[in-house]
Amino acid sequence: MTYDHFTAPDGTRLAHHTSGAGTPLVCLPGGPTDSAYLGDLGGLTARHRLIRLDLRGTGRSAVPADAASYRCDRMVDDVEALRVHLGLERVNLLAHCAGANLAALYAARHPERVARLALVTPSTRAVGLTIPGELRLTTARKRRGEPWFPDAYAALEAISAGRADAGAWEAVAPFSYGRWDAVARAHHAGEALDPVILAAYGADGAYEPARTRAGLARLAAPVLVVAGSVDVVAPPGVVGEFAGVFPDAEVVVQEGGGHFPWLDRPEEFAQVVGGFFGE
Repeated sequence: MTYDHFTAPDGTRLAHHTSGAGTPLVCLPGGPTDSAYLGDLGGLTARHRLIRLDLRGTGRSAVPADAASYRCDRMVDDVEALRVHLGLERVNLLAHCAGANLAALYAARHPERVARLALVTPSTRAVGLTIPGELRLTTARKRRGEPWFPDAYAALEAISAGRADAGAWEAVAPFSYGRWDAVARAHHAGEALDPVILAAYGADGAYEPARTRAGLARLAAPVLVVAGSVDVVAPPGVVGEFAGVFPDAEVVVQEGGGHFPWLDRPEEFAQVVGGFFGE
């Protein structure tokens, strides 16, 4: 893997990591955090050149002079600057979780620059879709046979009721993975969110759902939306509604998949997503 820097329009130095060979695929992480947790996305590097962007203030990217520039809609210019830096006329774009909000805003603003778009267990805030707490609980109950379920479910109930503490957020971690095994535990241990960036990313003004939906209605590019059947963060029902915003979208629900489906069933994930983007 190699990494390189480019300069955003506001002068912030941003980093991207490149691995694999083949068709370029720009990857936007969720969080918002650096892109390291994406890894090789289940082996996609075997058929694609993955270009992972470290969002500003994370990973090897610099901290911006203006903290307000962490807001999601302002990071659209970062994605466009990366496309120009890479010399791509149109970009194949993959985004995970909160990165899907950034990808949606980019596609709405620059529909002519998107060749293909994949949204993996996406956040849906950019298009104004909310996820009811009861839907999360219903999805969680699919895991009731797991040994960790009672404590994790009680914590999820507390979160849904608005009475969560830090311990509750940690306790629900197993729900993000299709298998709460050593691989999942190690992956979770590597996650880190900066509260300043997190608060600014979705701050007031970041999202204008009606405007974004209107922009996405002009998107001619094919869209793939991937959901995990047991993902409480992005339950399949709401993910399917998100797909309906696009003129040309298909939904794939990975059976037994959680919020990080490339970890749960890497070969299946790489086959589906890799096939969508072609060789």
